[in-house]
Amino acid sequence: MRTLGYMALALQVSGAVPPEGGVGGGLLRLVLRSSPVAQFVLLILALFSVVSWGVTLYKLWTFHRAGRQSAAFLDVFRKSNRFSEVQAVCKSLGDSTLVGIFQAGYAELNTQLRQAGGGGAADATTAHPTLRSVQALDRALLRASAFEVGKLEDRVPFLATTASITPFIGLFGTVWGIINAFDSIGQTASTSLAVVAPGIAEALIATAAGLFAAIPAVYFYNRLAQQVKVFATEMDDFSLEFLNIAERNFS
Repeated sequence: MRTLGYMALALQVSGAVPPEGGVGGGLLRLVLRSSPVAQFVLLILALFSVVSWGVTLYKLWTFHRAGRQSAAFLDVFRKSNRFSEVQAVCKSLGDSTLVGIFQAGYAELNTQLRQAGGGGAADATTAHPTLRSVQALDRALLRASAFEVGKLEDRVPFLATTASITPFIGLFGTVWGIINAFDSIGQTASTSLAVVAPGIAEALIATAAGLFAAIPAVYFYNRLAQQVKVFATEMDDFSLEFLNIAERNFS
């Protein structure tokens, strides 16, 4: 009977204080009640999260367009008999990573053919002019490939920065909150849940926010880095293909 009485009393106490606004309302209330330092930490984490999601969405959209246009460009390149025909479609497929490599190789090829007295007609059907230096053409293609890889990698390292730094920022907010919680215990000389729990809850919000920012950043950084490797391999293959055609027809 005594046990049943304790259970009834506990139910009455828990029912006397209903949750305000559910989980979301409780989190918002804890954030508003937290110290200025904790709120500043949460603001920094929110900014990291927003920017990293913006970078992720932008790069996914950019990579999708680049992949689609690269496939279309390769189709035109392999069906054309003259480099000038390929050059004509480059403007409409400007998001392709292969366009920049082709234009660099085409420009170097024309420069060498003009110096050789061929008038700059860099077409696969022209048999008169010859290349002066295959190595120079190869260097031009490598330089263009490195430039295109740099464009692909632009802003992606921010995701790695977010993934590595936000958990530590969240941990700092948690440690600061725990310090405040122990300070409250010392001032009130009480270790009851009513005194300790709010401070600990406020402290743990920072850790949760840090993980919320870091976990998606880790996933999408790895995914985008893998896509950059795929693009880089595709560019290397195209450079070799371009070099083989040039060497076969102009040497």
